[in-house]
Amino acid sequence: MARSRSTPHGQQGAWVLVLVMLAGSILAGLWKFYDSFRVYVPTRHVAVMIKKTGLDLENGQEVGPTAEYKGVQKSFKKEGRYYVNPYVWDWEIYPAFEVPAGKLGVRVRLDGDDLPYGDFLAHQESQKGIAPGYLREGRYEINPYVERIEVHDPIVVPAGFKGVITNLAGPLPENPNVLLVERGPKGETYRGVQHETIDPQTYYYNPYEERVSLVDCRSQRFNLAEKKDMGFPSKDGFWVSLDGIVEFRVMPDQAAQVFVTYNDDKNGDRIAEEIVAKIILPNARSFCRLEGSKSQGREFIEGETRIEFQSNFQKAMRDNCEPLGIEIIQALITKITPPDPIAKPVRQREIAKQQEQQFQQEILQQQSEIKLAIEQAMVRRKTELVRAEQGVVRVTTQAERQQEVAVTKANEKRRVAELRLEAAKDEAEAILARGKAEAEVVEFQNAAEAAGWKQAVAAFAGDGQQYARYVLFQKMASAYRKMMINTADSPMMKIFDSFVPRDENKESP
Repeated sequence: MARSRSTPHGQQGAWVLVLVMLAGSILAGLWKFYDSFRVYVPTRHVAVMIKKTGLDLENGQEVGPTAEYKGVQKSFKKEGRYYVNPYVWDWEIYPAFEVPAGKLGVRVRLDGDDLPYGDFLAHQESQKGIAPGYLREGRYEINPYVERIEVHDPIVVPAGFKGVITNLAGPLPENPNVLLVERGPKGETYRGVQHETIDPQTYYYNPYEERVSLVDCRSQRFNLAEKKDMGFPSKDGFWVSLDGIVEFRVMPDQAAQVFVTYNDDKNGDRIAEEIVAKIILPNARSFCRLEGSKSQGREFIEGETRIEFQSNFQKAMRDNCEPLGIEIIQALITKITPPDPIAKPVRQREIAKQQEQQFQQEILQQQSEIKLAIEQAMVRRKTELVRAEQGVVRVTTQAERQQEVAVTKANEKRRVAELRLEAAKDEAEAILARGKAEAEVVEFQNAAEAAGWKQAVAAFAGDGQQYARYVLFQKMASAYRKMMINTADSPMMKIFDSFVPRDENKESP
């Protein structure tokens, strides 16, 4: 039978496995020891520190006032990594508190001194209770053992409403016997309903510090016969029932006064019902029973009495309600129902009166139509006369304009003729002057030439014939280059015979 033996390689593998397991155990122990000292606070979280050793807490204490006491500490660790002694400290991880968008947060301290008598808010950090003010949306790192945050909705004042503010935790006013509280000399607000109201908007208020009640200031209507008991006894003992509509609204500047005086609901949602029950109906019943008892039942069927009653009703409602902060927009008596025993005969008589008035109106209408026809005829006649007069004026004006145009043209032609005549005279004088000047020029030229000739003739001893021959010879001498003459009696030579001096005593051949 063969016997198995361990090989060196098998023993070496077992030792390696043992060493690895031993190293892993050592590393795990070291990591556990290291992790026991480490405090890791994730993002958006806080770590509440709890001390294991120290002084014991007193009765009524839940959180250690200082680090010398054991138990939950006021201080806490924010996100990050910290190292503490695990034998002295313990810790708990909590998420940080976040106020959602569109909300507000109210801080409530769970640890601290008790509030003085009459105080509702913890104004000091060392006091426990509701802290004044509010927190807007965001993330807040708090110790959940020391304080907590309550989430509330903001106050939205809709359009047409007024917000009445009630201070719940302010100082008491100097005069507590007033309905509305005014601000102090330094602007401080006292406890109670404030005189100032807020307009439509979104507001952030601490609900433990201030309460906002909504008062509807829009126009509202109420039917007088809604209660089925609106009526009054007439002067002659008949019961007259009526119906009407009253349109009213709360005056915005007196919303706080009306809210405090007439509202029994703290939120003010039923202010309209309170106004109707305490102001509108009492005043309407009072007027109808006082004024209605002054007239007989049959008078309410007639139109004049009804109109007067309605106008007086609206005036009385306005005069009585406006001092109370209620504006009466309209108060109408829509229906008056007298008793049947007198309604029918009075109604018939009223119908007869109405018919008589209708007939009279028809007669007046016919007379007015006749008068209107006459006036229209007179208007047409006047229109034709005016039109004829306008035609005469138009023709006359046109003839006068034509006459003026003709006279103007004739005057223009005469003026042109006069101008032409003057121009002709001027031209004749110019021609005469020019002729005289030219004649004088010719005369002067002739005189000059004659003077020259006279001087020239004087050079020839006053013999003009000699001077003439000289001039002829001078003119012709330059023109002749050659001259051929055969005989002395040639025709050429005869030209000069007239320039040959003759002896006057000698007879001509």
